[in-house]
Amino acid sequence: MVQTAQVAVSGANFSFDRLYTYRLPAALCGRVFPGSMVLVPFGRASRARMGVVLELREEKDDPRFKEIYDAAPESSRLTGELMELVRFLKERTFCTWYEAVKAVIPYGAQYKAGTENGRPVLKKGITRHTEDEYTLPAPLPEKPKPGKKQALAASVLADGPKTASQLAALGISRPVLENMCAKGLLTRRKVDRATELSARPLPPAQPVELSADQQAVYEGLAALLDGKAHAALLHGVTGSGKTLVFLQLLRRTLEQGRKALVLVPEIGLTPQMILRLRQHFGSRVAVQHSALSNTERLLQWNEIQSGGADIVVGTRSAIFAPLENIGLIVIDEEQEHTYHSESSPRYSAHEVASQRAAAHGALLLLASATPSTETYYAAQSGRIRLFELPRRYAGTPLPSVRLVDMRAELSSGNATSLSAALREELAANLAAGQQSILLLNRRGYQTVAMCTECGEVLKCTGCSVPMVYHKAEEKLLCHYCGHSIHPAPAQCPACGGRLRYTGFGTQRVEEELEEAFPSARILRMDLDTTGKKDAHEILLGRFAAGEYDIMLGTQMVAKGLDFEKVTLVGVLGIDQMLFAQGFRSCETVFSLVTQVVGRSGRAATPGRALIQTVDPDNPVLCLAAAQDYPAFYRQEIAFRRLNLYPPFCTICMALFHGEKEHETLAAAARFGALLARLAAKTPGLPLRILGPAPMAVAMVNGRYRYKLTIKCRAGKQTRALLAAALDAYTNEGLAGKASLALDFHSDADL
Repeated sequence: MVQTAQVAVSGANFSFDRLYTYRLPAALCGRVFPGSMVLVPFGRASRARMGVVLELREEKDDPRFKEIYDAAPESSRLTGELMELVRFLKERTFCTWYEAVKAVIPYGAQYKAGTENGRPVLKKGITRHTEDEYTLPAPLPEKPKPGKKQALAASVLADGPKTASQLAALGISRPVLENMCAKGLLTRRKVDRATELSARPLPPAQPVELSADQQAVYEGLAALLDGKAHAALLHGVTGSGKTLVFLQLLRRTLEQGRKALVLVPEIGLTPQMILRLRQHFGSRVAVQHSALSNTERLLQWNEIQSGGADIVVGTRSAIFAPLENIGLIVIDEEQEHTYHSESSPRYSAHEVASQRAAAHGALLLLASATPSTETYYAAQSGRIRLFELPRRYAGTPLPSVRLVDMRAELSSGNATSLSAALREELAANLAAGQQSILLLNRRGYQTVAMCTECGEVLKCTGCSVPMVYHKAEEKLLCHYCGHSIHPAPAQCPACGGRLRYTGFGTQRVEEELEEAFPSARILRMDLDTTGKKDAHEILLGRFAAGEYDIMLGTQMVAKGLDFEKVTLVGVLGIDQMLFAQGFRSCETVFSLVTQVVGRSGRAATPGRALIQTVDPDNPVLCLAAAQDYPAFYRQEIAFRRLNLYPPFCTICMALFHGEKEHETLAAAARFGALLARLAAKTPGLPLRILGPAPMAVAMVNGRYRYKLTIKCRAGKQTRALLAAALDAYTNEGLAGKASLALDFHSDADL
C-alpha cells in the first residue's frame, strides 16, 4: 500500500477536468495534506503543473501513478472551509477544479513552477517584502534631554510598536530612529511590510448615536447574532444611516469573540467603508480587492489567515477571505450586478455568503435602498427577515426631484448635454459654495462616428460595437477589447465620405461644463481617470476636502458616497439604459437613479435633483424621482410573474463563443437539442429553452457570441441534467468549434 493524493491540476479543460491520482514520495510523506499546493507531472511529457490536493488515500500501488515533484509548506495550505468552498464552486458553477481553487486564494498566495538543481520545484509567486518595526522598551531618560523628534518618537511608540512607514507619515525620519537605536533607546526588528492602508493616520471617529428607528432595527438584528444561521434584509431609504447600524452590529459581533465580513460592490466604495471601519476598529481591519497589488493582497491574506484580523472589507472576492468563526456577513448595496462573477467560476457572492453563513452559524445581512426584486420577494414571503428604515437619519428630508424634458430643450435650440434648468441649478450651487454630482454612464467624448455619405457607423473591427471618440487622446477606442485608432479619422474607411461625430460622453460634458462655468473646479470620475492605483481614494478624498465643486462621473459616483456639501444631483443620458434589452433593465434604471439622487442633501442643507430625459412621464423614472421603492416593487413583481422571470423561475444562460459565426450558431442549436432530448427523459422537470440568439454585443475580440436562455428550477436535478448535456456536447467535439459556459447569474441581455 502507498499513500496517494487526489490532485486538482491547473490548465485542465472541462472535458479532462477530474482529480488525478499521484503517489507521495517518501520525502513528502507527512508534509502533504488536503489543501496543500503541489507541483506534479502532467500529460505524456510529464510537464510540471500546479495542483491542489483535495484528498489523501492509502491504496494499492499502480505503475501508472506518477510521483508528486514538490509541495508547498503546510502554512500555505487551504483551510478545511476553503476546501469546501472549492467543492461548492465546482458543483454549482460548472468550472474546473483549479478555476475554483484560483478563486478562493489570491495570486500572491499561489506558487509557480521553477527549477532547482535540474529538478522541478515550487517557488513562491510573490517575494516577501519586509520593513523595520521600532519598539520603545522603556521611557526615555531625563538626561541627556531628548530632542523634539526623539520625544515625539517616544510619545508615539509609547502606544505600541510602529513601522518605519507609519512613523514617516508622522514626520519622524529614519535617521532619528537609527540614532535612537544606536543609543539603545529603541529596538528594531524586521516585519512584513504593511500596506499603505494600515500606515495612514486616521481622523478620530465620531461617536455612533442611533435614532429610534435605527435602534429598533439594531436590536432586532442583534438578536439574530445567536450562533445560528440567519438571513435578513435591511431596506432603508438613501441617507437613513444603514452604515451606523452595521457599525453597532460589528461591535456586538466582536464583543462575542467572533469575526465579520463586509462586502461593497465596487472598489470606489471601499475607501469610505475602510475609513469608517478603521476609525472604529483600528488596525484589525483587513482588506481584499483587486486594486491592491499582488504583494498587498498576499500580506492582507496572510494577516487574515493567521488570525490577525477581526473584520475583512472588500469587493466580491473578499467573500473567500480565510476568516474563522464568522458571526456576521454584510453585503451592502446587495442589488449590484458586480457581486456576480462574469468569468469562470461564475459565482454569486450572495450564494457563497449564504453557504459560509450556514457553515459558521452567522447572520447574513443584505442591505440596500433599492433591493433586487428577488431579495425583496424573499423578505416579503418570509424566507428571510425584513427590517426597514423608512426615514433619513436626523430627520433630513429626501431631495426634491424634477424631471426635465429634453425634447423641449432641443426644440428651443439647446443641443448641448446640459438643460437650461440644470445650468441654472449648477450656477446657484456654485454661488452658494455647495457641491454638485452629475451622473452620465457613458465615458469618452462622443459616442458614434457616422458617415454622412453612406450612413455607416464606424465599428471596432473585432467587436460589433461602435467605437467611442476620446478627444483628449485624439483617438477612437473600443470599450470592449481596447482596440484604438489614432488619430481619429475624418473620412469613412468604407466610402471616403465625411465622418460626423455625434452623442456625448463624460469628456464632452466636462468640456461643456468648463465653457459654461469657467471658474468651477470639475472632477471627472470614469475608467479613464481612475485607472491608476489608489485613484478612487485620492480623488474622492480631494472632493470631500472641498477641492472640487462639481463631480461628473459614471456609475461609480451613484451609490454609497456621503458628502455633506453635495446638495445638487443631475442625471444625464439615462434613456439609453431605460430602453435597453433585458428583463432587469427597469430595475437597473430605478436603482441607479434612486441611488444617485440619494447622494443629495444628506446634511443640514436640503437637496434637490434633476433628471434629464426624453420620456418625463415614464413610470420607472417617476417612481425613482419619488423614491417610492414599494410602488416600483409592486409594478416589477407583477411583470416578473406574468412573464415567468426570477424569482418565479431560475434563468441559466448558456453562452457560446466561436471564431466562425455559422459554427457558433450551429453549436448553440445542437446544445439546445441535446438538452431538450435529455430533459424529455425526466418528465415533470420544469424547463424552457429559448434561442439560440445573438448576445446584445454579438462579437468581441473577433469571436462570435450566441446564447440560449434556459428557464428552469434550480436544484440538483437541473444541474445534473445540464452536466449531462455538457458532457454530450463535449463528446460530440462541439467544444472545439464554440466554447460553452453555463451561468446562473447573468442577465438575459448579454
